[in-house]
Amino acid sequence: MATPSFAEVIDILHEIAPLELAADWDNVGVVLQPRKKPGKVARVLLTIDLSPAVVAEAKSLRAELVMSYHPPIFQPLKRLAADGGTQEALLAAAAAGIAVYSPHTALDAAPSGLGDWLVEQVLGGDAPKELRPLGDGEFGRFVELRAPLSFATLLQRCKRRFGVRSLRTARPERAAAKVRTIAVAAGAGGSLLRGCGADVAVTGELSHHDALAAIAAGTSVVLAGHSNTERGFLKVLQRRLRESFDGDLDVRVAKSDRDPFATV
Repeated sequence: MATPSFAEVIDILHEIAPLELAADWDNVGVVLQPRKKPGKVARVLLTIDLSPAVVAEAKSLRAELVMSYHPPIFQPLKRLAADGGTQEALLAAAAAGIAVYSPHTALDAAPSGLGDWLVEQVLGGDAPKELRPLGDGEFGRFVELRAPLSFATLLQRCKRRFGVRSLRTARPERAAAKVRTIAVAAGAGGSLLRGCGADVAVTGELSHHDALAAIAAGTSVVLAGHSNTERGFLKVLQRRLRESFDGDLDVRVAKSDRDPFATV
């Protein structure tokens, strides 16, 4: 069994989500490297967010690397403290010698990445008539369907594919019962979906004013929750990483990682 090196795992992550595709404002790549000369990587833990619980899980698995989709270091840090949240998670990871890597918007824009996966979830396997990038950074996708899809069917499909019991929707007063064009964006899609011109916009969350603007433009909105539109892709990434190393890399999806919101 040939355990890959840290550099080899990072190279594959770069191939899957080239960092040059990331937004200028993003912080992607290796965000925490506690060892000057990283050694072998036998185990990787995949998560949407880095939390103390995720780091504890990584330690229990003896993982050398955590791939956190959201960068745990985003704004400049003026201090590090055991705050019970992200800073505490970073301190714990550093103390345990666990590196952290974040692809974020590079993974959104990458071919066969999160943006394309979102389209697959919404279409349910149907081939689109047209598929094109949405936004200057190509982080979202615009889809024209071959045949109209009922809005009710779209809602049921989103619930099933994103693993949620409920969705938030906002619709124009005279919205049609069927849709032909859909725009998708992972997480908070406000800036990407603004003025998209689609019948429906599917994303995780939007601001109040972005929702009003969409309605005014004749676009219905479907919100599944920020990380719910992202987390399902971790299983796809798990499979691709395992295949890249012929099973010599143990890749797990964090069980402790979950959406902070709950339906009550």
